[in-house]
Amino acid sequence: MDDINLHYRFLNWRRRIREIREVRAVRYRERLKRMLRDGDVLRYHGNSDEVGCFVAARPLSRRNRYFEVTIIDTGVRGMIAVGLVPQLYKLDHQPGWLPHSVAFHADDGKLYNGNTVGQQFGPKCCRGDRIGCGVSLDSDDGQLTVFFTKNGKEVGSVDIPASPDALFPAVGMHSLGEEVLLDLNAEWGTEEDDGQMIVDSHEEDWGRLHDIKVTGTDYPKNRHPGWSRGSIAYHADDGKLFQGSGVGDAFGPRCFEGDIMGCGIMFPRDYSLDGGDDVDDWDLDVIPKPSEVQNDLYANNEDEEDEGEELEGRKVTVFFTRNGKVVGRRDVALPVGGWYPTIGMMSTGEKVRVDLHPLSG
Repeated sequence: MDDINLHYRFLNWRRRIREIREVRAVRYRERLKRMLRDGDVLRYHGNSDEVGCFVAARPLSRRNRYFEVTIIDTGVRGMIAVGLVPQLYKLDHQPGWLPHSVAFHADDGKLYNGNTVGQQFGPKCCRGDRIGCGVSLDSDDGQLTVFFTKNGKEVGSVDIPASPDALFPAVGMHSLGEEVLLDLNAEWGTEEDDGQMIVDSHEEDWGRLHDIKVTGTDYPKNRHPGWSRGSIAYHADDGKLFQGSGVGDAFGPRCFEGDIMGCGIMFPRDYSLDGGDDVDDWDLDVIPKPSEVQNDLYANNEDEEDEGEELEGRKVTVFFTRNGKVVGRRDVALPVGGWYPTIGMMSTGEKVRVDLHPLSG
C-alpha cells in the first residue's frame, strides 16, 4: 500500500513540475496572432476582418517600465493599438477591449480601458508617429498609473487596479498593410534636446557645414541636396537617389526613425592630392556667388546647364549606407571645390543626429 501511495505521489510530483515548466514557458515567450515579427518590425498578417495582436514575453517592471512603437505604415485603416494586457490575454481582441487591459488607439486617439467603447483621450496618430506606454514609479499598492506618450510628449494617464509585473506590453492591428517598429527597451524621462538638429560635437565642422558649398558656389538653401547641379543625395522618404535633378531614381529602401544613413567617397587608387586636388589649395573666397537664388523647388536642370564654367573633374565613387550596410554606389565627377556633408529637411518636427567623424568607413 505504501508503494502505491509513493507511486502516486511521484506521478503528482512529475505533473506539478511539468505544469510549472509550462507556466514559465508561457510567461517568458512572446505571443502573437495574425501578425509577423521580423526583428523589431511587426506586421499585420490577417484579412482585416480579424484582429491581430502581439504580447511581449516579459511584463513591465520597476526597472523596465516603458516601451514605444513607431508607426511605419498605417495600412488601410490605421487601426493600431498600443497598451498593456494581462499575461493570458485573448489574442483575437485589440488591447484595451477586455478587462484588466488598457490601450491608446492610433486611428481615433481614444483610450480603451477594459471596454470596446473608447473614451476621447488624445490626438490621432499617423505614419512616423511614435507612441509610448509606461507606468509611473509613484503608483500606490494595488493601483497603477499608466501613461501614454506621442513623439516623446505625454498625452495623458489613467489609474487602473493592477501591479506593474502583471501587465505585458501589447500591440494590436486590424487592417492590411499596418506595420510598426517595436522598442521594448525604450527609456522615459531621458529625452534629448528638442533642437531641430542635434550634433555629436565637431562644432568647427558643423560651422563650416552651415554655409554649404557643393559646386564651388554657395548651394541654394531653398533646394534639397541632390536637386541642384553638382550635388548628389539619398532621400529617406522615398529611397530615391537625386543627382543634380529634382527627379530621383529608384536606389534603395526608405528610411525611418532610428535608421542610420551614411554617405562616403571612394577615391581611385591613382588619386593624388599633389595634383591640385588638395582642399587646402582651393581658394574658395575668389569664387563668385550666384546672382540670384531660384525659388522653384522642383525646377528642371535645363536652367543650370548654361551656368558658366564646367564643374566636372576627376571621377570618384559616392556610396550610401543604411544601418551600416551599403545601399548602392554611383560614379560621379568631383566638382571644383569638392563636396561638403549636407542634410536637408522639409517638414516640421524633423530631427537628426549628425556624426561627421563616425568610426565606420
